[in-house]
Amino acid sequence: MSSRTLVVIPAYNEEESLPAVLKELAEQTPEHDVLVVSDGSADRTADVAREAGAFVAVLPFNLGIGGALRTGFTFAVRHGYERAVQFDADGQHDPLAVQRLLDRLDAGADMVIGSRFAEGGAVTYEVNRVRRHAMRFLQWLVRVLVRQRFTDTSSGFRAFSRPALEYFAATYPVEYMDSVEALVMACNAGFRVEEVAVNMRGRTGGAPSTRRLKLLYYYVRLVVVLLVSTTSRGQRARRTADRGGSG
Repeated sequence: MSSRTLVVIPAYNEEESLPAVLKELAEQTPEHDVLVVSDGSADRTADVAREAGAFVAVLPFNLGIGGALRTGFTFAVRHGYERAVQFDADGQHDPLAVQRLLDRLDAGADMVIGSRFAEGGAVTYEVNRVRRHAMRFLQWLVRVLVRQRFTDTSSGFRAFSRPALEYFAATYPVEYMDSVEALVMACNAGFRVEEVAVNMRGRTGGAPSTRRLKLLYYYVRLVVVLLVSTTSRGQRARRTADRGGSG
């Protein structure tokens, strides 16, 4: 592979928005390879990705964003990429900001989050009040659990170093709200995680699939998972310290 960086795009029934996304990436970041993971799509997502010259991985059924990303990270590791960028198929992310994330990796970060809420970032679409309150709660919870403040814990615009790719190729969470869980996992695993300000746009096609009741279930599940995983990590650390002290 000639490129050191792979752009990973999880896509579920995104034939409407994907052509413009791939065209913009090709124009703005031609030096990077692109992998589209068609996550059980029933439309022409895989076909339009191939027609645009992207690598394509086709999953036989829908695994969700987490499963698609794990597939992409595994592809990146097996094909020798040093870095990867997670990028949405719906047109919300700006290709011009990709280099901003990669620059922070070059400066020593292992995982970089493109934040629409950091100073200098912007959101050009409406975030409803319920979702905004939920996002603020998750920001608070993550800060309590990992003792580091992040302004956009659910952002799906991220860059990963080679060590982080190797870690997440085997461990990336496959449930919905994977972005928050992965952030906590990376911090708990000792990776250096940082944010950079980016602009995010509204969807250019398709529609979000999550219903309100389903979203509530995933928020509750996420809180339980985060609390349990962080508590377990603390208990393991204490047991290790106790064994070391008793020697």
